[in-house]
Amino acid sequence: MALPSPPGLTPLEIAFLCEMEMVTVVPRQRLEGLELLGGPTKPLHPPHRTSLPLWLALLLKRQRRANILPPPWFHPTALTSILDFERSNTDQFTPPPPLPPSPPGTATTSPPFLSSSTADAPDGALPYHWLELGEILLDAAPDDIVDPDAVRRLMRDLREVRMAKMRAGVAVLDGSGMVGLKGVGGMEVSEGRAFISGVVDGLRKIGASREQALREREAEEGDDAYEDIAENAGEMDL
Repeated sequence: MALPSPPGLTPLEIAFLCEMEMVTVVPRQRLEGLELLGGPTKPLHPPHRTSLPLWLALLLKRQRRANILPPPWFHPTALTSILDFERSNTDQFTPPPPLPPSPPGTATTSPPFLSSSTADAPDGALPYHWLELGEILLDAAPDDIVDPDAVRRLMRDLREVRMAKMRAGVAVLDGSGMVGLKGVGGMEVSEGRAFISGVVDGLRKIGASREQALREREAEEGDDAYEDIAENAGEMDL
């Protein structure tokens, strides 16, 4: 008998969605455009840059046909600034990249169909798939990254600071009933889902027990008041 799947996406599923992110590549060889489900890709002509889905960029990287150009936020200087922001702002996360304006009557583009991981991305914002994208690039293209050891260390520190901030934010659930997760990435949501869900379930049980105790106390007070009224009525009759 198969066990029920946990709620939400698994880390492997989130990493799979991350591979649809658009990244910038510098081709080493000429390659004609490909017809993909998401639309045709542009022909590759060295040394002109172009944007490709991450899964295709990784394939060309393994075949030594292209180099991957990391996004600006993946530079050690940018990561250091983002880490300083996270440490100095305990009540908010690094804001995500702004959404591009969409024509009236059309749906707003959402990850992974944004250029938040290309060479044109802003350097002071973290995209939705920042964590899994960084791990993939560090594993598959360390030679294309400036100081990969420093980047790996900064990514680890940034992940720990943000996860600690998520856990600390759960403490406000008892008072306001919600916690702000604006700017939190997909992998971070998956990792913190079990912890946050457990806290919410615990608070829900505590609230239910408090409500039940309040109802029982009100019922006892109502019975006592009824008995007092009955006694007073008997005395008046006498």
